Amino acid sequence: MSNLQNITIHFPGKLTFGNGCIAALTDDLLRLGSERVLIITIKPLLLQLTSLVGDLESKGIKVHIDTSVEQEPTFKDFEQLMGIAAQADPDAVIGIGGGSVLDVAKLVAAQLNNSQTLQDIVGIGLLKGRNKTLICAPATAGTGSEVSPNAILVDDADHQKKGIISPFLVPDIVYVDPILTMSVPGAITAATGLDALIHCIEAYTNKFAHPLMDMYAIEGVRLIGANIVQVVKNGTDEYARTQVAMGSLLGGFCLGPVNTAAVHALSYPLGSSFNLAHGLSNALLLPYVMEFNYTSAPEKYANVAIALGCKREADDLLTAKAGIEKVKELIEQCGIPARLRDVQVPSDAIPEMAENAMKITRLLKNNPREVTYADAVDIFNAAY
Repeated sequence: MSNLQNITIHFPGKLTFGNGCIAALTDDLLRLGSERVLIITIKPLLLQLTSLVGDLESKGIKVHIDTSVEQEPTFKDFEQLMGIAAQADPDAVIGIGGGSVLDVAKLVAAQLNNSQTLQDIVGIGLLKGRNKTLICAPATAGTGSEVSPNAILVDDADHQKKGIISPFLVPDIVYVDPILTMSVPGAITAATGLDALIHCIEAYTNKFAHPLMDMYAIEGVRLIGANIVQVVKNGTDEYARTQVAMGSLLGGFCLGPVNTAAVHALSYPLGSSFNLAHGLSNALLLPYVMEFNYTSAPEKYANVAIALGCKREADDLLTAKAGIEKVKELIEQCGIPARLRDVQVPSDAIPEMAENAMKITRLLKNNPREVTYADAVDIFNAAY
């Protein structure tokens, strides 16, 4: 595992972290000279955003709100929203919500007044620019989309998740306001929090892991591992919410430079074929991919175990195995289903899921151990 390769990090132009920090949005928009904004969000947040919207409108900023993103978005969903966005003609696009909302907001900002089609920009580094101000505020502590160069959509043609990866998708301004996550239900808190934990674990154990990212990733593991069960069981715990939000942010920083690996690659077919939430799909596979990987990077997986609160065993392999058991405990304590059969995924779907997972080469190449088709089948069977 080499730590010597070049690395490029695209941080947002401005990042504000803290309870209530989204209140600074109005002043930032006025400073930028914004006159018309499109807020992409979800219906459950509308009441919480009433004061903010009122403040914007009182300062002469015209606000258009869209709440059409209700699940993992497809190409068709995005194109329909682009029609609405073009009519609103905003000078700034603001995403306030979970990962799907933020991903769509990022793409809307990029595609307004852009001659490239959506198909033109699918892939890595194909988006040529962005003309609109982009602002993101996560309402879940999970995806890290607010600081990543990634956006994911489901292609209606083949029902596969497709990634658009570009530095132009990194927002100009980010507000990480833990207060926004306080009302998130326990099940969603669990799934998104575990997703954030997986970002950190996969970044740290990645074939292309880098010391600059390791410090973010391992601290994210520590913060989320120590607090995820508490936020699931007591969503009003402000301290725990803040710690998990910080861990999610740190994991998000890792998504551009080193990204994720086999857990995410194998989870994609679960989302696209069975409409399972992204975080849940990842949590279902995490322990079994760790069991597949740990012998290829025992020192790294041992460090993950220590960050999760395990004691150091006689050697790295034993310590790493303790970490895997700890992950299984966290998943159980969070009330997340532990097996594919628990979420009605049929066993006869495994060969096709493995085939589709093998197409996600941009993530599989990062895995510390090569994953073959047969390995993917074995991992799915272990998770079943």
